[in-house]
Amino acid sequence: MAGSRIQARSWNFIARENQPVAHIGPMGRQFGGDTGLYIFLTRADMNIFKLMVVMFLCVIQGMAQVASAAAAQEGEASYYADSLHGKKTASGELYDKSALSAAHRSLPFGTKVRVTYLETGQSVVVVINDRGPYAKGRIIDLSAAAAKKIGLIDAGHGRVRLEVMDP
Repeated sequence: MAGSRIQARSWNFIARENQPVAHIGPMGRQFGGDTGLYIFLTRADMNIFKLMVVMFLCVIQGMAQVASAAAAQEGEASYYADSLHGKKTASGELYDKSALSAAHRSLPFGTKVRVTYLETGQSVVVVINDRGPYAKGRIIDLSAAAAKKIGLIDAGHGRVRLEVMDP
């Protein structure tokens, strides 16, 4: 039997040349005693099937990223230097040190996030409008105004908890 066979956990997919989908169900001893689920596909069908599986996995991965981003996150925060005031952010907006904004590596632009400085217990809601931080171990870069509001200015950086706000 010419074709390709892919083992995916307890499911087996066998692609055979010029053979349409023949059977879906347990096959018994016909294939060496394996009683797994077999699906017979032509090579063209197999390529479409592979594409569909890849697309499905991409959707699942995207959903997982959104879910993990929505969960509370803890880590180190810092704030932008004053010298960046007026410079363009990754979203295209100009950085305004007096606005309540922040940079995050993966949250979508426009996402509102409550940032709580764990040392003081003070919190502020910021809008994500930039990418970063790029310093190792940091999870968010705050605008100067946001850092000042939670008492982070003097320390320069500190441990925070991030909570994504409902839209």
